[in-house]
Amino acid sequence: MNKPLSYKNYSANIEFDPDDRIFVGHLTGITDIVSFHGESVSELIQAFEAAVDGYIELSEKHGVKPQKPYSGKLMLRISPEIHAKVARTAEASGKSINAWVADVLQAA
Repeated sequence: MNKPLSYKNYSANIEFDPDDRIFVGHLTGITDIVSFHGESVSELIQAFEAAVDGYIELSEKHGVKPQKPYSGKLMLRISPEIHAKVARTAEASGKSINAWVADVLQAA
């Protein structure tokens, strides 16, 4: 899948397990572990939404707030010199600054 599943501001990464012939998903952007699976795409989507709803309900039942997923925005302050170097390097690689920084952070 190229686009992550999204429901109630929660997203998930999906993988296919060829041994069990199922799709397996995990919520991203939170440190709690929430997983789900389905044999078809429609089953997977239903399981994903049920997992999110269950996570929220279980958190509230235990008197804790469910974690909010990360927004995907990262703000930082850097010197103008570093900013210029990043811009030149990103341009040389044919990428926007955001795309270049995301690639660098992903590789870290």
